[in-house]
Amino acid sequence: MAQDEEDHLSITAKKCSVTSKRLPATYIDSYIKNPGVARTNVVDGDGSESSMKDFHEFTPMQQHILFWDRDRDGQIFPYDTYVGFRDLGFNMLFSFVAVLIINLNFSYPTRLAHSYLPDPRFRVYVDSIYKAKHGSDSGTFDPEGRFVPQSFEDMFSKYDRDHDGALTFGELFEMMHGNRCAADPFGWGAAFFEWVTTWLLIQKDGKIYKDDLQGVYDGSLFWKIKEARKSGAGWTQGFGLGGDGFIGSVKVA
Repeated sequence: MAQDEEDHLSITAKKCSVTSKRLPATYIDSYIKNPGVARTNVVDGDGSESSMKDFHEFTPMQQHILFWDRDRDGQIFPYDTYVGFRDLGFNMLFSFVAVLIINLNFSYPTRLAHSYLPDPRFRVYVDSIYKAKHGSDSGTFDPEGRFVPQSFEDMFSKYDRDHDGALTFGELFEMMHGNRCAADPFGWGAAFFEWVTTWLLIQKDGKIYKDDLQGVYDGSLFWKIKEARKSGAGWTQGFGLGGDGFIGSVKVA
């Protein structure tokens, strides 16, 4: 968008300095149609290698978790969560902690679409994962689990200080701080776990790149990582520290 056109958009306010520090993305309508409209696919069309074309009947938020629904029964058991994190290369301890955080906290919200009674098996229900959306997040998923391109691009417009299409660890923390809602400790904790896990999984040269992060949102990158770890090359990104670190072995047998 031309500068004179941008000047007509009221995106800063003199009496609120943070509006000048965190500028929303005002340029993306040149390559994304209706970027503010929430949609049911992260990647438009089936041509892209990263497209989740086999799962287009699901919302992006559902696509994000289908990797853990191993038997496609619409329910993610604690063991499914554990095995999924192990398949991604996380060690046993981290995978166990992930089970505690995910299944203990998100089982009941997703259960509410089926019953008011808690699930004794702590399953997470794929069809109602939108009920597990928490506060203090980026807003890239809307309350129904659709993907909002404007919010995704805003993350980089606001916090990618050197404009290289990637976020450093420090910029991620700045974003988490900027997204915090008042009196929302659960949302703060959930966001922290999600972004630290993402960092450990996909960082490259100390940064999280936009294309990789897009693949996290629709889950396509999880399948890519699993296949890479099964291959001879292995998965070369992430914070791999061998068996003693957060990420375990580089390959899957």
